[in-house]
Amino acid sequence: MSLWSLFQVASQVGGEILGDGAVRPSSLSLDTRTIQPGACFVALRAERDGHAFCAQAVERGAAALLVDHPLDSGCPQLVVPDTLAALQRWGQVRLAAVRPRAVFGVTGSVGKTSTKELLAAAVGGWKTPGNRNNTLGLPEALATLPEGLGAAVLEMGMSTPGEIRRLTEIVPLDFGLITLVGTAHIENFAKGQQGIAEAKGELVAGLVPGGAWAYLAADEWCRWIAGQPWARHAEALPVGQGQAYGWEGVESLGAAGEAFRLRTPMGELPVRIQLPGEHQVRNAALAATLALRAGFDPERVVAGLGAVLPEPGRGRLLPLAGGGCILDETYNASFDSILACARALLQLPGGEALAVLGSMRELGPEALRIHRETGVALKAQGLSRLWAYGDFAAAYAEGFGPGARAFPDFEALRDGAGGLSAIPPGARILVKGSRFWRAERAVEFLLQSSALSPQSSGS
Repeated sequence: MSLWSLFQVASQVGGEILGDGAVRPSSLSLDTRTIQPGACFVALRAERDGHAFCAQAVERGAAALLVDHPLDSGCPQLVVPDTLAALQRWGQVRLAAVRPRAVFGVTGSVGKTSTKELLAAAVGGWKTPGNRNNTLGLPEALATLPEGLGAAVLEMGMSTPGEIRRLTEIVPLDFGLITLVGTAHIENFAKGQQGIAEAKGELVAGLVPGGAWAYLAADEWCRWIAGQPWARHAEALPVGQGQAYGWEGVESLGAAGEAFRLRTPMGELPVRIQLPGEHQVRNAALAATLALRAGFDPERVVAGLGAVLPEPGRGRLLPLAGGGCILDETYNASFDSILACARALLQLPGGEALAVLGSMRELGPEALRIHRETGVALKAQGLSRLWAYGDFAAAYAEGFGPGARAFPDFEALRDGAGGLSAIPPGARILVKGSRFWRAERAVEFLLQSSALSPQSSGS
């Protein structure tokens, strides 16, 4: 079975075809800025009406359009009552038609994408590209899922209750993994962290009967999920100290990653990963546990884990021309992920250890407290200085105490006295922040400044 034509899609999702129904889109796209030639452009009604961008999509090479009313266009169209419902149905039925032997889902407050990468490598499976982990991006990716796959690993994110439930309706899961139940998006949950646990637990509730899921044994909220009546149809696999599956003998290899022994009921397996930080050891142990439980060959699992490289913004280590390095963790930020990355920074060789942090988001009334506690914890871990910016920079600094500097926005951080230009040469620098604050700009500035500095030029 190759990629579907519009005729085949219409037979599955309904709708009326205008133009050449034999066209076979190579992919789906929701954004004309990133559309690839040959894609089907999906016109969604959101903050902006996607139908207004259809002409632009055609100019950029769209082979077809998914719309909710006929357009004056020579491009083939599939006209449906609701483009969102059709998008989700398209992904759902494509998966059902070419379903791999094992379908895995990964969620958690931190580490979802890294763990998805590790698990996909461990099982040699297809994975959702980038961060297509929501009710739009996941079906967009699944709509052109290749056939003949042995495994598929799907990242599942959420910011409100019910989102993961909807994802598991689109994708019934054989196996699941929850990295951690933290505080990300807590402002959207009236029950606080229990509400987040319930939302993450929707992944477990969505497992097929007899499925299995892995979690950190030390995570009290995952243990809570495992004890709920709606989770009893699936096997829970706690990973950690005192459990059948766990890790021990961790050795930091600095920039080269981590080494450890994976404990399993079949014996120990030596593992080496190229991702720095003990939090990545935990992610790798979770991924390996689930892969082994799903029946994949241990040697293949270990080799796959060792092949994964850090992605931009997710643990990539960048040397500075003037000495020192940046641990680029700019993709997003939460209390748990900041502390985990700080621990990874401290394991690296080099000079003074410090952090440049953008503020966190979606913490609601707890925001001030969580930012202060993050500052306190960073100082306790051993970081010497902190540069913070954004709306809660002062709370970060208050918690950290002496050695912290706060700036209202990135421009002040970049240009102000005592800002990024005051970071000492040779330092180990963690850079992290919520997507809103675009902390990657700090990485770009520091790299450029290092390359232009007199010390790096040898003068």
